[in-house]
Amino acid sequence: MDGVSSLNQRAIAPGETFKYEWTLRQHGTYMYHSHHDTMIQEGMGLAGMLVVHPREPKPEYRVDRDFALLLSEWRIDPGASRPDPNEMSDFNLLTMNGRCFPGTAPLVTKLGEKVRIRYGNLSAMDHHPIHLHGYRFKVVATDGERIPMSAQWPETSVLVATGQTRDIEFVADAPGDWAIHCHMTHHTMKQMGHEIPNLVGLEPGAFDSHVRPLLPEYMTMGQHGLGNMGAMGMRVPANSIPMVGGPGPFGYIGMGGMFTLLKVRAGISSYADPGWYDHPAGTVADLASTLDLRRDGINLVT
Repeated sequence: MDGVSSLNQRAIAPGETFKYEWTLRQHGTYMYHSHHDTMIQEGMGLAGMLVVHPREPKPEYRVDRDFALLLSEWRIDPGASRPDPNEMSDFNLLTMNGRCFPGTAPLVTKLGEKVRIRYGNLSAMDHHPIHLHGYRFKVVATDGERIPMSAQWPETSVLVATGQTRDIEFVADAPGDWAIHCHMTHHTMKQMGHEIPNLVGLEPGAFDSHVRPLLPEYMTMGQHGLGNMGAMGMRVPANSIPMVGGPGPFGYIGMGGMFTLLKVRAGISSYADPGWYDHPAGTVADLASTLDLRRDGINLVT
């Protein structure tokens, strides 16, 4: 059954329940969504993923951890309680399984396990190049079709176009907290407006003090970039998460939107969130000393 209302079946009326039965002839990663008033119903979230496993899997198919991430985009203006399905280009919330970071669930795995991540993209208009930090992987399936092992290829990012699915696999052999995110830079932001002027490098001078008698909470923003603005605790309309990231082990994580974490650990007994990774001494970048700079022939001019 691959139906469109009034073409393959009559539409399901409010209050009705339809039953679908069919024989599964293939396995893989698939998606389902409404094809009645599609722009509205799919744009309001009537969609999901369907995973079919082979009845007799080959040894190379077996994995220890099998994840599915549905990629979506929405236009939800600050203070609004529902998406605007009429939007065609300026989407301001990008989600994995319907959630933005830091609300996304981490993908927890034990060190040495074989991992599969299934991506499905039901965004209205945009493709998503999904990048995994700390690993390279192989693309093993496309749109429900397993790729022969001889034709699988290595990547660190996989492009998932609208309406497509892609499966990747790798061995989790590097412990740590590793980012998984869309590499379209605006897709890791939340509820940003694209009709404001570019203020990077602006020197506001006394402008703020002149405006505050009229708007007491006015503050020029963006002249030094937008990093860490989510940590400032500014008041926002209800049901809004503009520029919000989340706390991390070294400070505030400014990325949000289509972003989550792969957490790989040795010695864990469950797949509950293990918290932040405890980095071994000497494995984290930090301030370079004067001796370090001189050794590398770097002379800073102050």
